[in-house]
Amino acid sequence: MKGLLRVATPSIASCPSQCSSPAVFPSQDPLDRADFNAVEYINTLFPTEQSLANIDEVVNKIRLKIRKLDDSIRTVVRGQTNVGQDGRQALEEAQKAIQQLFGKIKDIKDKAEKSEQMVKEITRDIKQLDHAKRHLTTSITTLNHLHMLAGGVDSLEAMTRRRQYGEVANLLQGVVNVLEHFNKYMGIPQIRQLSERVKAAQNELGQQILADFEEAFPSQGTKRPSGPSNVLRDACLVANVLDPRIKQEIIKKFIKQHLSEYLVLFQENQDVAWLDKIDRRYAWIKRQLVDYEEKYGRMFPQEWCMTERIAVEFCHVTRTELAKIMRTRAKEIEVKLLLFAIQRTTNFEGLLAKRFSGCTLADGTVKKPEAPPPSTNPFLEDETGTETDEIVIEKSDTDKPKKPKVPDNPFHGIVSKCFEPHLYVYIESQDKNLSELIDRFVADFKAQGPPKPNVDEGGAVLPSCADLFVYYKKCMVQCSQLSTGEPMIALTTIFQKYLREYAWKILSGNLPKTTSSSGGLTITSLLKEKEGSEVAKFTLEELCLICSILSTAEYCLATTQQLEEKLKEKVDASLVERINLTGETDTFSIVISNSIQLLVQDLDAACDPALTAMSKMQWQNVEHVGDQSPYVTSVILHIKQNVPIIRDNLASTRKYFTQFCIKFANSFIPKFINHLFKCKPISMVGAEQLLLDTHSLKMVLLDLPSIGSQVVRKAPASYTRIVVKGMTRAEMILKVVMAPHEPPVVFVDNYIKLLADCSTDTFQKILDMKGLKRSEQSSMLELFRQRLPAPPSGVENSSSLSLSTPTPEQESSRIRKLEKLIKKRL
Repeated sequence: MKGLLRVATPSIASCPSQCSSPAVFPSQDPLDRADFNAVEYINTLFPTEQSLANIDEVVNKIRLKIRKLDDSIRTVVRGQTNVGQDGRQALEEAQKAIQQLFGKIKDIKDKAEKSEQMVKEITRDIKQLDHAKRHLTTSITTLNHLHMLAGGVDSLEAMTRRRQYGEVANLLQGVVNVLEHFNKYMGIPQIRQLSERVKAAQNELGQQILADFEEAFPSQGTKRPSGPSNVLRDACLVANVLDPRIKQEIIKKFIKQHLSEYLVLFQENQDVAWLDKIDRRYAWIKRQLVDYEEKYGRMFPQEWCMTERIAVEFCHVTRTELAKIMRTRAKEIEVKLLLFAIQRTTNFEGLLAKRFSGCTLADGTVKKPEAPPPSTNPFLEDETGTETDEIVIEKSDTDKPKKPKVPDNPFHGIVSKCFEPHLYVYIESQDKNLSELIDRFVADFKAQGPPKPNVDEGGAVLPSCADLFVYYKKCMVQCSQLSTGEPMIALTTIFQKYLREYAWKILSGNLPKTTSSSGGLTITSLLKEKEGSEVAKFTLEELCLICSILSTAEYCLATTQQLEEKLKEKVDASLVERINLTGETDTFSIVISNSIQLLVQDLDAACDPALTAMSKMQWQNVEHVGDQSPYVTSVILHIKQNVPIIRDNLASTRKYFTQFCIKFANSFIPKFINHLFKCKPISMVGAEQLLLDTHSLKMVLLDLPSIGSQVVRKAPASYTRIVVKGMTRAEMILKVVMAPHEPPVVFVDNYIKLLADCSTDTFQKILDMKGLKRSEQSSMLELFRQRLPAPPSGVENSSSLSLSTPTPEQESSRIRKLEKLIKKRL
């Protein structure tokens, strides 16, 4: 019916649609909507066939609405007939108003111009008077300055001739300041003449003051005056105003004359000039400084810092003289003599730092080192006065706030720099001392034997380790006080050498020896092996020794890293990249790895007889399932004997005990699975017994980290995953063995589902464990190859990858085959 309406009444809907326009005012009428649809509107009016009975009434309503719209349009059109006339009249009125406004604006502009002209006439005279006043003031000021300058120059010349330096000092500064005002008038002859007279007076004053000082402090001959002269004190004030070169010349001549006696007393050919009497040099300058303060302290201005300048010049002269005499007598320098001289010199430099500020060092002769950022390294908490302290590395030390470093001594190296070319004597001595120290450590270890077992307190670090790093600390602090340059790099090389020697001679050299290597059995072990023989195990003392060496290596590893950081702080910034102890830390890591491997091998070898016994049992003859088998009890016994000892001795290095557990699990589980494959044939009851034994071993391995401990801790998640994955595979193997092999398709599918192993070798071993005949195995293997899932094209899945990469069980199987072959041939 709606379709009929759509076809029959388009003319009715088209009229409102054509007449509709965008709504100007808000409206709810559907005819005013912009998206008006006539068909939808008609369907709304006539939703059913019965509603067509009112079609006449609806048409009448629409016609009435159209009539009303026509009336409204007609009314609006008629109302717009007079709009054009009214607009023209309004425009004319607006034009008249604009003309009136323009006339008023023109009148205002004319009045403003007349007012401006009137103001200019009023202020013209005021401006002239203002300019005249400013020029008159400038003229009066200039005349006053000229008068002051002329009088000042006359007075300056007269006072200079009379050597009235006290009055000259104040007058000269004023004359110079006044003369600056006449710089732009130098073209005037009189002004230029006054300027030249001032310069001549300054030159005359300079030469006169220098002559007075030369007369008062001759370079040679006459004795020094007993006290300062007032004339010279005032002359120094005048020198402050003169050319700076005059001041520098006075200072240079006075210091040279003051130190002339020092150069004579400590000539190179004098006995007191050698290093063993270096104290006398510093005692002499201390006396001279006291004498200067008493006699001449008030003669020179305080800002000249004459006391510090004398001390600094003494340091420069001493450094030059010491360097010269040490080059001449280099063969006579011994370590004790060199350290004695350096110690006295650094003490003297420290005394200078306490007494003086170092402000006269800004000439670049000695560069004041920049204070490095605060250290975050706990290797040394405090350097001063702790040369013989032991290095104590605690875990909590890293959380303690570090002490800020004391600012560096500005006088450091001002004299002691001359000893740096001869520090090779010190480095060679430390090389010899460390060699003797390592030899003593080796001898002491052989004499005292391994450390006593101490399971209550954990594995003890070897005492020699602390002694070594205490000596390293002493050497580092001592060398950093001598030099922070190349000698520190040479000392670092010595440290590296003896860290490696300690690792190999003391740590690796004292690890207990085994007859088998980590890779497998040797010919010697095969020749000595007998049926049912017990594998040699480490004694309790040997286990404790291995743990002690492991703890010591861990301590050395951490302390070496801190030593590297501290060396980088001590050395010059340009040499930091040459400090690298990574090779030494790697060496200690190797010692740790070897120690863990020895512990794993020992426990692994102890479990071998039990696993061999398991593989030799007649599992097809087992009639009932009982408690765990004797071999399981033997494995658990060995674990309970070794693991608590190792755990207690590695209490301070918990992470390495975790590594031991992980490595043991990675070694034992594949070996257990390999021996499991050797158990053939197996009956249903035998497989059930083996499944029970496997579960027991799984529980023991999961509890391995805390076995025999009063404090039960949750095993690490990484270790738990390894045990669960490996032992679950062993359980799945036994479950496949227990499954019936008829029908073959179900058995193969069950194998693929449980083991997800696409290796035909593994499947062959399962068939051997079930005791199937070769003919049955051939058909099974063919079916197995057919049922294998096809790998994705172009991508090797995990199963195909497992075929290309030998598993630990395959590697162990190859070793066993090699063992059998060698036994057979022998």
